[in-house]
Amino acid sequence: MDYRPVQLDDALENDLRQLVRLSIAEDLDIAVDWTTVAMIAPERRGACQIVPRCTGIAAGIALAPWIVDEFDADLKVDVLIEEGAPLVPGQPIVRLSGSARDLLTSERVLLNILSRLCGVATLTGQYVDAIGEHPARLYDTRKTTPGWRRLEKYAVRCGGGHNHRTGLYDGFLIKDNHLALGRSEHDPSSTLTAGEAATRAVAMRGASVNQLVAPSMIEIEVDTLEQFEQVALTGIDIVLLDNFSLDDLRRAVARRDELGVAVELEASGNVTIDTIGKVAATGVDRISSGALTHQATWLDLGMDWLDGFAT
Repeated sequence: MDYRPVQLDDALENDLRQLVRLSIAEDLDIAVDWTTVAMIAPERRGACQIVPRCTGIAAGIALAPWIVDEFDADLKVDVLIEEGAPLVPGQPIVRLSGSARDLLTSERVLLNILSRLCGVATLTGQYVDAIGEHPARLYDTRKTTPGWRRLEKYAVRCGGGHNHRTGLYDGFLIKDNHLALGRSEHDPSSTLTAGEAATRAVAMRGASVNQLVAPSMIEIEVDTLEQFEQVALTGIDIVLLDNFSLDDLRRAVARRDELGVAVELEASGNVTIDTIGKVAATGVDRISSGALTHQATWLDLGMDWLDGFAT
């Protein structure tokens, strides 16, 4: 059982188009691309290629036709590489041809979006490589750029990672703040224990509220081995072991195996490229890291002009 993965579907396309519309408004407002109008004749045709300047992993390349379509541009788009494929410096990934004015006006938006997504995929691939032969799966988080969540999570998948829940609607994830602000049914003056919270979520699994059906996935964050003991047998799907030491991660795995329960164990908190291999070696099933999105840097992509054009 897992959270729903972000895919190349209508929801992703809708998010992309909204971002492209905002990007167009940022560049053109209610005016035009004055420099291009002044310098380039309306009948001028041209062609260019988007080319990586460094190694990496392709992500968002399949979105290029949607981006161009939102510009209502007179351009033909040829996608030259598959998502998730390795990027080779100098090897074209997209070819565009048509109106020279449209090529110039759409250039920055195309590069911005593709550079960001390729950067996320590339960093994800580095984390996956650092896990090595261990079976632990790598997951993203909700620490995403506002408005970019589906796109960045899509890029994580292109890089070989997995998607954690897309939004608050997508599953139960009981965190320490829920325990601190919740109240025990047995003693309203007391905060929730991890065990009570897990039991409450299990009871609500599949229930209907205002004609909405509660999600089936249930995960709870615990800070100590004592809390882990409270929730291990409650029937939840995943226990998130937050900021556990390597020794405590191993103890939690051993205890889960001793109990013979099917609950998956997820390590999270301060996971870096330097530590993820050691975390994976403890035997956890999953590792989540916000760094995949909030620490990713843009990949260097550029446009090489053909048919006599030069940057």
